[in-house]
Amino acid sequence: MNQKVDWFFDKDTKWQKEYQKLRTIILDCGLIEELKWGCPCYTFQTNNVVLIHGFKEYCALLFHKGALLSDSEKLLIQQTKNVQAARQMRFTNLQEIIDLIPVIKAYIFEAIEIEKAGLEVKMKKTTEFEIPDELIKAFEHNSDLETAFNALTPGRQRGYLLYFSQAKQPKTRVSRIEKSMPKIFEGKGVNDK
Repeated sequence: MNQKVDWFFDKDTKWQKEYQKLRTIILDCGLIEELKWGCPCYTFQTNNVVLIHGFKEYCALLFHKGALLSDSEKLLIQQTKNVQAARQMRFTNLQEIIDLIPVIKAYIFEAIEIEKAGLEVKMKKTTEFEIPDELIKAFEHNSDLETAFNALTPGRQRGYLLYFSQAKQPKTRVSRIEKSMPKIFEGKGVNDK
């Protein structure tokens, strides 16, 4: 146990008992406990393996390379279609965790073996992401925008494509594109200041 992480388990939250149980299970598997992104993260030879986090409706184990796990029990969930590597195992009560202890450990040990083998998730290339119609139209009306967008790093391009695509309404996508144009022309990413 890492004392720097204790505050996460000591704070009074809806999932406090579940967090404690998950911590015990993970530490039984021999991983190193660290604090990353404000959550307990468990590593093997400095590589992130699994993270504990909570939401309104559930708490979860996030397997960083969950896409590579066999998921024999069909417990892993891809949070959104754009998440490429990580997968969640979700829980809504303590008994659910207790009932699944051997399964949870099996998934953790498989994740450790993936790290030992040095396996990596094959990530989609930027060119494989769908370009929203609204962005295509913006490029047709403004070739300088297309040039500036193509000059961005692949990561910044992906960031914009995901940001634009997440909007459900076409008018919201158009608005996001228009508001992002100054940043694109400056060579900045969607979250850059």
